[in-house]
Amino acid sequence: MAGLVTAVRARELGLDAVVYEKGTRPGGSMLLSSGVVWRHREWEQFRDECASGDVRLQRLVWERLDEALDWLRSVGVPVLQEDTENPLTTGKRFDTRGLTDALVARVGTLRLGAAAPLDGGAAPLVLATGGFGGSPELVTRYVRPAAPLRLRANPWSTGDGLEHALARGAALSEGTAEFYGRNMPDTPWTEPEFVPAAQLYARRARIFDEAGVEFFRAEDVSWSETNVVQATAHRPGARAYYLLGEDALADPGVAERLGPTLAPRELPFAAPPETAVAVRVVASITHTIGGIRADEQARALRADGSVVDGLYAAGVDVGGVAAGGYASGLAQGLVLGLVAAESLAAA
Repeated sequence: MAGLVTAVRARELGLDAVVYEKGTRPGGSMLLSSGVVWRHREWEQFRDECASGDVRLQRLVWERLDEALDWLRSVGVPVLQEDTENPLTTGKRFDTRGLTDALVARVGTLRLGAAAPLDGGAAPLVLATGGFGGSPELVTRYVRPAAPLRLRANPWSTGDGLEHALARGAALSEGTAEFYGRNMPDTPWTEPEFVPAAQLYARRARIFDEAGVEFFRAEDVSWSETNVVQATAHRPGARAYYLLGEDALADPGVAERLGPTLAPRELPFAAPPETAVAVRVVASITHTIGGIRADEQARALRADGSVVDGLYAAGVDVGGVAAGGYASGLAQGLVLGLVAAESLAAA
C-alpha cells in the first residue's frame, strides 16, 4: 500500500518515482488482507486503544484518512463496502486485487524482483518495506517470542527499511516489542486462508497454554484480539488452547471460524468440566508495530529529533502509531504514503 500510494501521488505532483519491489508481485501484504481501510470512529477511542503511541502520527492518520479514502476512489479503486460494519470504526472495504491493479496502473516505473539501490545515492528515498515481520532474526531481537512466529503476510517484509534507516542514524520508535497478528489454527495454512482461518472468538473461550496454565481471561481480550495474540507469542511454543463450551459452539460467529477441534481427553492437561471442544492455536505475525521514528512529514528522525536528510518512511516501516493497541496498517500505509509524496514535492 505505502510504496504504491507514494509513487502514484508523487506522479500527480509532477515528480519522477521508481518503485523497487523485491518480491515477485506488487501489492505486498495489502493484497492478502481483508481490504478494510479504517480508523477509530472517535479520536479519544484511538488514544485509549493505543495510549503509548505517537500522538502526532495518530492525529495525522485519524484526521487525513477520510480524504485519503476519497483519493483512492478518485484513482479508480473499486469499493466493496461503504463502511466497516464495526460500530467502533469507520472506513471502507476495497477489493484488494482491484486496489493493487488500480495503483500499479498509475505508478509509472515498477521494478519487480529488484532490491532498491540503498548505496547512498543522492535521490530522496521513501522506505515502504512493510516492517520486519518476515525476518525471524529481527522478530526474535525485538519482539522476543517464546518460539518462532508463523508468518501471516507476504514473505518479503524482512526489515530492509528498518536496517537501512538505523544505519543512517534514524532512531527506533516506541512499540518495537509489539506486533499485529492473529491466533491461527495450529495446522498448515496458505495465503488464501489468512483472513478466513483467523480464530477470532477468544472472548467466547477459556485460554490455556500447553502447561495447562489459564494465562488470559476472556474479559480482558481486546476488541481486535491483538493483545491475546501477543500474549500467546510469549507462552511455550507460542501456542494456546481455546476451550469452548456448548454455548460458545452455538454462536454462529464461533461456528464460522472454528478450526480443527480436539476432544477434552486429547488435551495435555485436565480440562474444566464444561469444556466441549478445544482448538489449538498458534500465534502468527502480520506486521510489526514498532519501527522507524518519523515526523508528521514522514521524514525519518534521529534520537534527538533531528531529520535524516533525504530519508522518508511510510506504512508500517514507520513505528509507534499503534503502540499499546491496534490500528489499521492499511490506513497508516495510505496516509503516510500520501504525506511522503507531498513532503517530497514541497522539499
